[in-house]
Amino acid sequence: MKVKTKGPEETRRLARDLASKISKGTTILLYGELGAGKTTFVQGLAEGLGVPEEVYVSSPTFSLINEYPGRQKLYHVDLYRLAPEEVEDLGLPELASQGVMVIEWAERLPFSFPQEMIIKFKILSPEERELEIEEPS
Repeated sequence: MKVKTKGPEETRRLARDLASKISKGTTILLYGELGAGKTTFVQGLAEGLGVPEEVYVSSPTFSLINEYPGRQKLYHVDLYRLAPEEVEDLGLPELASQGVMVIEWAERLPFSFPQEMIIKFKILSPEERELEIEEPS
C-alpha cells in the first residue's frame, strides 16, 4: 500500500492510526534517506501506543535504542552509525518479543524478524512524503 502525506502532522496521524493494528512482537523496519520523516513517524506511533505526552520521542542516533512506556512497550532503534556486524550484539530479537520495535536505517540489519512490517519513505517535496507500507503476512 502506498500513502502520500502532506506534512509532518499527516505522517504522525498515519502512524497513530497504524498503531491500532500493531501487536506485541511486531517489528517495523523503516527505510529512507535523512529527513524523510522516519522519526516523525515514530513520534506518531508512540502517541498511538499510549506513550505519555510528557515523554519526548527523539531519534536514538547516539544511544542506539530508546525505550518508551505505553500500552505496549516501544523500542526505537537507530542503526545509522552501525555496521551490520555491530548490530548482532544489540540483542534486538529478544527486545522485539517484549513489545513493539521500530528500526530506523533497517538496511543495516543482518537478519529478519518473524513479524516484520516494512515502511519505505520517499521524499516527494519539502513537505510531501510517500510511504510504501508492507504489512506482515
